[in-house]
Amino acid sequence: MVAAAALGSGMAMLDGTVVNVALPSIGADLGASLAALQWTVNAYLLTLAGLILLGGALGDRYGRRRVFVIGVVWFAGASALCAIAPGVGVLIAARALQGIGGALLTPGSLALLQASFHPDDRSAAVGAWSGLGGVATAVGPFLGGWLVSGPGWRWIFLLNVPVAVVVAFLTVRHVPESRDEQEVGRFDVSGAVLAALALGGVTYALTAAGEAITPGVWVSAAAGLLLGWAFVVVERRSPQPMLPLELFDSRLFTAVNVVTLGVYGALGGVFFFLQVQLQTVAGFSPLVAGVAFAPVTLLMLLLSARAGRLANVIGPRLPLTVGPVVCAAGVLLMIRIGPGASYWTDVLPAALVFGVGLTALVAPLTATVLAAVEVRRAGIASGVNNAAARAAGLLAVAALPLLTGLSGEQYQQAAAVDSAFRTAMLICAGLLVAAGLLAALTVPGRPPAEAAEPDGTWYCATTGPPVDPGHECPGSAGP
Repeated sequence: MVAAAALGSGMAMLDGTVVNVALPSIGADLGASLAALQWTVNAYLLTLAGLILLGGALGDRYGRRRVFVIGVVWFAGASALCAIAPGVGVLIAARALQGIGGALLTPGSLALLQASFHPDDRSAAVGAWSGLGGVATAVGPFLGGWLVSGPGWRWIFLLNVPVAVVVAFLTVRHVPESRDEQEVGRFDVSGAVLAALALGGVTYALTAAGEAITPGVWVSAAAGLLLGWAFVVVERRSPQPMLPLELFDSRLFTAVNVVTLGVYGALGGVFFFLQVQLQTVAGFSPLVAGVAFAPVTLLMLLLSARAGRLANVIGPRLPLTVGPVVCAAGVLLMIRIGPGASYWTDVLPAALVFGVGLTALVAPLTATVLAAVEVRRAGIASGVNNAAARAAGLLAVAALPLLTGLSGEQYQQAAAVDSAFRTAMLICAGLLVAAGLLAALTVPGRPPAEAAEPDGTWYCATTGPPVDPGHECPGSAGP
């Protein structure tokens, strides 16, 4: 059971990260423009962010095992389509389908463990899940770089197929079915559709504007904003909304989610530009570029749980203020990565500083979100924070090339990439500093009373596993 949950979530985790390593190779092989590469990333994030809360609700209603297996099979089929895509249009469409599969399988990963194990055994099960997920996180960049340098980028997607077969077999054979018997009423399908369309409209406008600002760009932007307004109206009137707006009556919940938007917008921009910079400008191979920031993952795996426990003692304000600022310092150090950059003197120092800031930040962030709402609503609060993080990355990848003036096939030109990268890193550092300042002004200095139970040592909005193997996220959407 643990192996099935870990492997299933690991597929979605890897495809959310290793594709960045392959972007230059995909562009060269398929003759793709920068906008097409943006959509290669964003098509996945768009459907995943828009539908992940609905995916969790479907599992609760119709059976977590059933929806998990459907998601795994769906994800495998979409991955196979990505692998054989003859052109960038088919690849983008397949990536969108992958996101739908991810939205079906990721909420069930931890939910299956939580529902199937006795409370006395649950911590050990989640600990094993967390360890396997940590291995996937650490191995992912290396595997992606090795595949791109060796057999080619298509194998990043093709390898999902045999893994999915194993996951589906293990799940059907060894995982019992579970569901929420009290889950009744209608699904908020209209809310999910409106959220996805609103994000899609704004994302398309930002991406297309990088090529040319046409009437279609303005129409798309206006439609996205209008659909966003309609989403708010529908959620306010729905008896069972996908996003209960009363959660935002909590000033702390609202503020920390805005901090999440700033932090994960910056992270999305950093990791999108970084791989192109390392390969196109610094001349690193895909393999070296893929493992260049492995120290960040290792620092988080080793120290995040301790950072969460420290935040419980000193309160969340300091880590949520200092963490983003230290991350910003690491991002500014990345500006030194240029032509002929040395890994040891230019890349590694930036990775270490960035990793220290991220380690201090991630564990207290969702713990504070959870403490801002009633315990019974911890699951939906975690899911909202998860969706906010993914949406922030989506919008950052769409907007930053426009703001930096990078378009067309300029991502293949070292001088153009280098200039855009430096500007993008300044913007991302600014977002991180702004997030830290907001936390300093809005987050309490003492641990909220509600945080005593959840312990503050997990984080649900990253693409990785819980940072403390002894705790699972209530209602977590998983990786």
